Amino acid sequence: IYLFCNKLKQINTSLQNMETPLEQALMACVKNKMIAFLTSNPQYFDEAVTLAATDKQPYAWRSAFLLWSCIKENDPRIKKHISKLINSISGKNDGHQRELVKILSKMELTEKQESILYNLCYELFKDINKKPSIRHTALKYMLKTAEKYEGLANEIHYLLQDRYLKTLSPGVKRSIQRMFEE
Repeated sequence: IYLFCNKLKQINTSLQNMETPLEQALMACVKNKMIAFLTSNPQYFDEAVTLAATDKQPYAWRSAFLLWSCIKENDPRIKKHISKLINSISGKNDGHQRELVKILSKMELTEKQESILYNLCYELFKDINKKPSIRHTALKYMLKTAEKYEGLANEIHYLLQDRYLKTLSPGVKRSIQRMFEE
């Protein structure tokens, strides 16, 4: 019985470690092939969204990267997952956070969801140890939101202080200043 139970545990572990067809496609490393897979296999879309919200790397980041490339503005397939995606942002690595914010930036959010995502983006931008790409993406979302809610412009203007910009490259600084001016 002991040997049988150990064998069952080994089989279960092996099954848990097996890649799904979506995970295999995500490891193809060629974006066009990943897009083609998800486009021709729409039954994996919800799995891709769920995976994007997890910490199961390297699949989670790749799934978020893929989704952003496969969705339209306010894509109805993402709507039911918006809160899950917002709630999953904290604690992820910078690149993964960037891809999740990019996905959410394409969606129409409720006021509550906008508020939560705006606050997350505000904190991401203020963290001078974050990579410039997530800080840039976070600011883009904040500026988009500020177009709807004029009072936020002063809050964003506060972020243009040198202490928040000094760790950015000159090119990213110019891009941020241009975005704010527009």
